[in-house]
Amino acid sequence: MREARVSRFPAYRPRRLRRSDALRRLVRETRVAAEQLVQPLFVVPGSGIERPVGSMPGVAQLSVDRAAEECRRLADVGVPAVLLFGLPASKDARGSGATDPHGIIPRALEAIRRAAPGLLLVTDVCLCEYTDHGHCGIVRDGDVDNDATLPLLAEEALAHARAGADIVAPSDMMDGRVGALRRALDAAGFAHLPIMAYAAKFASAFYGPFRDAADSAPQFGDRRSYQMDPANGDEALREVALDIDEGADIVMVKPALPCLDLVRRVKDRFGYPVAAYQVSGEYAMVKAAVARGWLDEGRVVAETLTAIRRAGADIIITYFAKDVARGLGGG
Repeated sequence: MREARVSRFPAYRPRRLRRSDALRRLVRETRVAAEQLVQPLFVVPGSGIERPVGSMPGVAQLSVDRAAEECRRLADVGVPAVLLFGLPASKDARGSGATDPHGIIPRALEAIRRAAPGLLLVTDVCLCEYTDHGHCGIVRDGDVDNDATLPLLAEEALAHARAGADIVAPSDMMDGRVGALRRALDAAGFAHLPIMAYAAKFASAFYGPFRDAADSAPQFGDRRSYQMDPANGDEALREVALDIDEGADIVMVKPALPCLDLVRRVKDRFGYPVAAYQVSGEYAMVKAAVARGWLDEGRVVAETLTAIRRAGADIIITYFAKDVARGLGGG
């Protein structure tokens, strides 16, 4: 877009349009609306469980029945979608709970569909919550075996699709996983089911609280051999291009605030729907500062989400979704 020509001072006084709330709202360029937000939820076995996550104030692990109740409340305040993470009753080296057609996520999908029939249900497709070693795939000789992991991810996505997922979201960062999911879904009659790929997912320092919530910390090493180096922007664009070529319908950048430059580059380069994940560490930092009286929560939430939208995100995955929909970030 060609930049508009502007007059010089004193003919042009930008402050004229900043003199009242009504004027500022009238000319506001970027808006955050509830329908652009996705609320992550952590679902655990059992019933009547609401287990607070210590490093994420206001977030809890929820049993299937409590997750369904929460989804009804989310739908009532206008949140259009949830992203579901499942914690199984038991774990093993292959992450068998991930592919179980009667596992935690299929059960949650069924219950939530009854409780909140209009809610869009997105499921995380990964093995890290289900493996006893905490890595996102099959481990052989101390390393994650990329190609051996792909069939399991495809089977997990199929289990979610058959249970009623509206979107599947592979977050594992295995090479070729979007293509593996797309082929499996198409062959099973789910050609209509979208894939939201964690396309540019960095090995970030901001994920610590999530690993508490999802009980998914690696038992050895780390995930830098498959998640991206935060220093690499051009590589992120190559990752996005690969996922689009393999059949991704929505591409994600994660984390959000440290990667706003890449949100903009991805949107400009590809023109695909772009999601940005405001991750657990971003959430926890705000909550910690607010608890100490250092920040105003409503204003900070509004400003950060607006920045993510201004960078080019069409969808924001955020633990603040419910609060924003209820008006917390309405500044």
